Amino acid sequence: MASLFRAYNSALIRRPFLTQCASAATLFGAGDVVAQQWIEKKGTDHDFLRTARLGFYGGCLFGPPIVMWFNFLNKLKFANATTGVVARTAIDQGMMSPIAITWFFGWMSTLEGKPSEAPEKLKSAFVPTLLRNWAVFVPVQILNFSVVPPQGRFVFVSIVNLFWNTYLSAVNAQQKALLDQEQKARDLVPGTAIVENIKG
Repeated sequence: MASLFRAYNSALIRRPFLTQCASAATLFGAGDVVAQQWIEKKGTDHDFLRTARLGFYGGCLFGPPIVMWFNFLNKLKFANATTGVVARTAIDQGMMSPIAITWFFGWMSTLEGKPSEAPEKLKSAFVPTLLRNWAVFVPVQILNFSVVPPQGRFVFVSIVNLFWNTYLSAVNAQQKALLDQEQKARDLVPGTAIVENIKG
């Protein structure tokens, strides 16, 4: 374990951007595995495409902007350490969290081939997800910005993200299942599609 940590730390120093994005991909994929196996109890019915989507999202769509975001936060200057912790946490949670949640549900709907479902997912899941995000990450980020060195902040929050990603994966799957059920119900009602087209 110690040698693995040393190797990871070495990679983080040599290729910080790539290593952090790879970490995000791994943790999002792992979070989906936990969601499917421990929460949804899928067993051998594991949806590997779903895991691949989450991993791709983490590494290519979430990791790069979040790495740059942390670089931006780390460069901000404040009068003293306490002000810096409070300000960075407030900026991160007040600005980035709502954007990240919208980004997540929007991209997951797109990767699932149904971008039109994003508004419905956000309508039902945005507020509870944001409130739970604040409950988890406000204290996490206070700790992160107060005691963790700048180069380790993304890694620290990524460890917590393993559990958060599990939650996001489960919520997204639940929202998708509800929307699929609603679509099937509409398909069973004669004339529904025609009426919806007329309304549109």
